[in-house]
Amino acid sequence: MGSLLVGTSFSKAFAMGLQIPLIEVNHMQGHILAHFIDTPEETPKKPSFPFICLTVSGGHTQIVVVKDHFDMQVIGETIDDAAGEAFDKAAKIMGLPYPGGPLIDKYAKEGNPKAYKFTKPHIPELNFSFSGLKTGFMNFINNESARDSGFVENNKADICASIQFTIITILMDKLKAASEQTGIKQIAIAGGVSANSGLRDTLKKLEKELAWEVFIPKFEYCTDNAAMIAITGYYKYLKKDFTSQAATPLARYELK
Repeated sequence: MGSLLVGTSFSKAFAMGLQIPLIEVNHMQGHILAHFIDTPEETPKKPSFPFICLTVSGGHTQIVVVKDHFDMQVIGETIDDAAGEAFDKAAKIMGLPYPGGPLIDKYAKEGNPKAYKFTKPHIPELNFSFSGLKTGFMNFINNESARDSGFVENNKADICASIQFTIITILMDKLKAASEQTGIKQIAIAGGVSANSGLRDTLKKLEKELAWEVFIPKFEYCTDNAAMIAITGYYKYLKKDFTSQAATPLARYELK
């Protein structure tokens, strides 16, 4: 909240000083609308409405039906921990430095994704849960390390590949169910975890298998970035959707 207060205060003063409109942006909308960013070098193919977006980050895991730039419906979300948090927690349990998600992705490329099997939670409807997986992974590492102090170091690639495979499978199972329920075959991903190469590769395979049309943001637009906030502000500006000097920041802002 501290950083949001600083940013909001600066933005208000900036807008007042230059006598320009003040626009408030939902961070999660920004991640989704990153798919609409053009650059001088290229104009990427953009999803058409409606499409499904799987937004995955350290703080969020959601399946969103995007009907318009600002008409979004969350049809599934995590009931506890987010996918990105599961990656980072697994890395921490293994003794890898923070942020651990990219390191798991790196080592997973050299390992066998089916070397170890981890429990996948059975959560109703389109919701997710990763707390049980984290606990199960921690118990697995502790038990194996008690028998062999060098277990993690000697099997790092296989462990990383297996936990990454499990998390991605959980995500994809729900995403496939969402597509079947809605009949929507335009599928996008967004958020920091969408930079994960395993997730990106799996989506490309499913595109061929399930006749989806998949949209994956450029790597630099996956994690938090200024461009995604700017594009959201741009579309709000076109709608003249301005806010007032009475606006207050929210650490948790419902996506709608």
